[in-house]
Amino acid sequence: MEYRSEWLEVDAVDSPRLEALLQAREAGACDFVLVDVRELFEYEAAHLPGVDLLRPTSRFQAWAQELIDLSRQQPVILTCRTGNRTGQVQQILQANGAEQLIDHRGGIMQWHGEIIRNDSAEGVA
Repeated sequence: MEYRSEWLEVDAVDSPRLEALLQAREAGACDFVLVDVRELFEYEAAHLPGVDLLRPTSRFQAWAQELIDLSRQQPVILTCRTGNRTGQVQQILQANGAEQLIDHRGGIMQWHGEIIRNDSAEGVA
């Protein structure tokens, strides 16, 4: 799938579009921040390549303002396991002034590209 700039101007992207966005970012064609909101044990077990920040939902109060501020400067794509947590986080942050927040629909469970795995980590991806 070929990258399209308008994908960074929407509320949600699916996995094929996120994969194209990651490839475009690597090539210098676009810029965004990819944030995984799963817990540390989940991230350590398996995560998407290109994740810039890990911000566990259990510590939401500690980092919410950081992402609100960041979303005012550049697009922020939120990912998790199934898309449930990211949808909730997106809704709360937007209600509190976040601007460029994009939900990765379906999360890592719908991802068909490379997944970085740690076979020795315990937990569910």
